[in-house]
Amino acid sequence: MLAFRQKRTAMKRLFIFYITLSSLLLYSFTGYKLAEAPPVSTKWVVLNGGSLRVKGSTNVNTFACEITGYSRPDTINVYRKIAGREGIPLKGRLGLDVKLFDCHHAMMTADLRKTLKAKEYPQLKISFVSLAKLPSLNTQESKIKGIVDIELAGRAKRFDINYTFKLDNQGNIRLLGEQDVNFSDFDLKPPRKLGGMIQTDNKLSVEFQLTMKILRN
Repeated sequence: MLAFRQKRTAMKRLFIFYITLSSLLLYSFTGYKLAEAPPVSTKWVVLNGGSLRVKGSTNVNTFACEITGYSRPDTINVYRKIAGREGIPLKGRLGLDVKLFDCHHAMMTADLRKTLKAKEYPQLKISFVSLAKLPSLNTQESKIKGIVDIELAGRAKRFDINYTFKLDNQGNIRLLGEQDVNFSDFDLKPPRKLGGMIQTDNKLSVEFQLTMKILRN
């Protein structure tokens, strides 16, 4: 009888131990998820009319290629700041069709699309990661640094980016993002022509402009 009571007591203690351990694990997991995904404070809806421009140079001249009239209904979520972490978390992505690049010169346009592997990888993707701080969102320009992931030709790379924010007369956000990238960042070789006599520089200046409507929770 004594042995039975001891066994039952041991089983009860083991059961309590498992319940306590499970509760701690569940609390830790839930807390981790909350820390990783804080509540959304604001949403920015991308309006029609955005554009992306890349500028570069060769040993002969300079060039500029553009994608205009971006019209996909994308949304950028702006999260509340996480205590103990730097920056304001963002979540949202732009997907631009590489075949829409126009360099205003047929041969140059074809060369760029071929170099960027437009057939194999038809989209250039920009994923928003974070802002150093929230913009003031008034008629005065706010210059803020941020982080984005750019995916091109099947390769993704993280970049620091310079933003300029400004509120227009309709209360929408005007955003300008600027950053220099290299063809080699995405394992691409700059295009060459005429047996290598015309060589494109490795560096490109990337600039994208968006107009966004503010949705507050």
